[in-house]
Amino acid sequence: MQLLPEPVRRIAQWCAAILLVAGVGYVGILLCGALRTAVVPVLLALLGTALLGPLHRRLVDARVNRSVAAALTCVAVVAVVGGAVYIVVAALIDSGDQIVASLRRAARGLTEHFGAAGTSLDDILSNGRELLAKFGGTAASGVISGVSVVGETIAVAVLALLLVFFFLRDSDRAAGTLRALAPHGRADTLEAMARRAYRAVEGFMRGTTFIAFIDAVCITVGLLVLRVPGAAGLGALVFVGAYIPYLGAFLSGAVAVLVALADRGFVIALWVLGVVLAVQVLEGHVLQPMIQSRTVQMHPAAVMLTITAGASVAGILGMLLAVPLTAAAFGVAHELRTGGATGPPKA
Repeated sequence: MQLLPEPVRRIAQWCAAILLVAGVGYVGILLCGALRTAVVPVLLALLGTALLGPLHRRLVDARVNRSVAAALTCVAVVAVVGGAVYIVVAALIDSGDQIVASLRRAARGLTEHFGAAGTSLDDILSNGRELLAKFGGTAASGVISGVSVVGETIAVAVLALLLVFFFLRDSDRAAGTLRALAPHGRADTLEAMARRAYRAVEGFMRGTTFIAFIDAVCITVGLLVLRVPGAAGLGALVFVGAYIPYLGAFLSGAVAVLVALADRGFVIALWVLGVVLAVQVLEGHVLQPMIQSRTVQMHPAAVMLTITAGASVAGILGMLLAVPLTAAAFGVAHELRTGGATGPPKA
């Protein structure tokens, strides 16, 4: 190494450090994947705690017992999410036959418009029956695996909700626990890193909630103008779905288009699709980069790259967790670089 110039040696040291960090991160990702049943509820509970913390603190400030305040907060979340899902599912069940009939009419209209160049609806249905008969066993196994996935998802959700309750109730003890576990003389630095990381997660959840609210209001107004039934419930679904990047917006928008197709016809459904796409363009190109970059203190380009990287590593869950985890990591790195000289920030 002494034969190499000083700049080359520095580059080599940086490359070694980067490779070491990348290796440790890769091993960490593999461990999280192997222990995902335990890791995922904890991460989701941390996001939920960051989002619901202000409500819990207001209840505690109003002299409500901490356990009761945590329970009321969790019940409120279940009521809001469950009510929105119930409204939307009820609307879909009531208009299910109309949706199928509208899809059939739209398909017949397309085949009549394109004539011989298209494929008739009857041919599509007959081919579908043949494929179903041919691959029935595969479909059955897929249904069984899908049921197991649904069961695992419900179990993770219940565990995450219970963890949110405990995290909210015992949040006042977190700083003391960290200081007790910290090595001698590093308690202030560890507490500062934890607080900065938590503020990054809290900022992400606050920004996501604000974006979800704007999306829900815009789409609800559009549905009300187009006189689509169940606009309030569909808007609530959009609000909940906004916490799942990209896929949540797609699913909630698809439900709105189907309801419009069933009740108002093909033309109004196209208008609803236009409203949904316009809102998603506004979110993806304006709201997401601007608001998230402010709340988590990251550049808009870094936010978009982080979301893309998270999707490539862990799919939808990676998209949800990538930005807050990266922002938390940046905060921890900042505290390590400064050595916690300024002391722990105030909560």
